[in-house]
Amino acid sequence: QWQLVESGGGLVQPGGSLRLACRVSGFKLTEYGVGWFRRTPGMEHEALVCISDVGGLLIFHDSVRGRFILSRDDANNVVYLELTALKPEDTATYYCAARPVGSCSNWWGSYRSWGQGTQVTVSP
Repeated sequence: QWQLVESGGGLVQPGGSLRLACRVSGFKLTEYGVGWFRRTPGMEHEALVCISDVGGLLIFHDSVRGRFILSRDDANNVVYLELTALKPEDTATYYCAARPVGSCSNWWGSYRSWGQGTQVTVSP
């Protein structure tokens, strides 16, 4: 059974940083793609970044380019998303999700499993 658990969210001031973690079990990160999405109330899941089975990185959202950094710890089955230079518009619930294949996609519907989400709030 695939499981993903996000952590690391919280309240941060504009310009601040957070490090989100996505701990997975039931599958290997070296075999499937894992993406990060975010969602605000009333909106669809917004694709941010993804790492493929072979470690290829894709950035789907231009607003996070250069600010959000994705990395992976294969030994401990964790995918990290470091959020820097945070802005109020980054406020959302952040989700990690895993695909049933090794490639990446910006389409939420192509992901097989996801976590419960972690809230990020950027406010003075």
